[in-house]
Amino acid sequence: MKLLFVVSSLDLTQPFSATPAWWQLMKGLYEIGVEVIATPYQGDAIESLWWRAVENPAKWQGDAFKGARDTLRKLRPEKPSQQVQMTETTAADEAQQDSLTDKLIRQTAQTLIAPLWLRHLDKLLTKEPDIDAVIFVTVPLNQLNGVPSELIRRHNKPIFYYDGDVPASLPNMRGFASGFRIYNGAQPEEYTAFLSNSTGGEDLLKQLGAKATHTLWYGADPDVFAPIDVPQQDLDVLFYGHGREYRGEWVDAMIRDASNALPDAHFAVRGTRLGDIGRAQPLPYLSFSKLREYACRSKINLCITRGAHASVYGSASSRPFELSAMQCCIVANPYNGLDMWFEPEKEIVIVNSGEEAIERYRYLLSHDTERQRMASAARERVLKQHTFRHRAQELRQIVESYL
Repeated sequence: MKLLFVVSSLDLTQPFSATPAWWQLMKGLYEIGVEVIATPYQGDAIESLWWRAVENPAKWQGDAFKGARDTLRKLRPEKPSQQVQMTETTAADEAQQDSLTDKLIRQTAQTLIAPLWLRHLDKLLTKEPDIDAVIFVTVPLNQLNGVPSELIRRHNKPIFYYDGDVPASLPNMRGFASGFRIYNGAQPEEYTAFLSNSTGGEDLLKQLGAKATHTLWYGADPDVFAPIDVPQQDLDVLFYGHGREYRGEWVDAMIRDASNALPDAHFAVRGTRLGDIGRAQPLPYLSFSKLREYACRSKINLCITRGAHASVYGSASSRPFELSAMQCCIVANPYNGLDMWFEPEKEIVIVNSGEEAIERYRYLLSHDTERQRMASAARERVLKQHTFRHRAQELRQIVESYL
């Protein structure tokens, strides 16, 4: 099988948080014998051992467009959005969320950038007719209206869209205050099928017009996210992540209040914009390898999932798989569907209040054998079911069903 990926970015230095996951997924495809061609929507085409990179056909236009978009948004700053419950979104609701600036950005991209991408992908598919399918990965689909349907017409190949941010990306959730509204003015029905990280999001995508939907969860590459030997576990409780948006209540309960209630425990965080973190020690960001060292140095690692993902059934995020692959003992806030991936009390601890979190911290910090047993069980679960090689096999099966 040969797949062409149009991926949001291949540059790990850019602020696209899912880029490491796409690296791991494409590496997993290579490992099961799938040939991968990758072309980035933003930034440089970065070659690797696992895929062949093809240039971004609109790099300077995209860079100029991004600069102009950022300038417009600075002139019209977004008001912090409140999390919206998952209800059926009406056309009127969507129209209210679609500002003049958003429309201008979208129309400019459709006029200047979409034709370049159509020409680029048409040329690639003509030159390499053995490409089996094209997969757009978290690119702004409302900037590419008309491109998927025209590629299908010209080449008769399945064209997929993979949204790795469901449900936060959907109009009726509104994502983050600074988020990119990719569905306003989009035409999801153009694509052969949608893939997403969310089981519960499948019906929501169909409501937006997707003809068919499939779930492809996140995972972890156990060679990348592997436990390392550390001189000692000198941290008691660690959280790494950025921002308190949609999880502020649990950041306060599981970090601020707990660290104040347990003065003898060494709490630490590696993150920004978390608000009051009580007695927790801020750790500096030095590199990915340092983050892995931090996780392995800590006796307990926290998985505090934002409300958008935690509230919609089976909406996978990377963190529980990464921490488990690194053989960490994990304490998590309530997360709808987490028990599909890890067995509570055997492979992960789920707490339902700040008081319960403090109680479980006390217990786990005084029971080394129990922590180690749970951590080992979590990594074993990843190795059996949740590596990116597993996800690559699932993706191959989905694509094969349309060939």
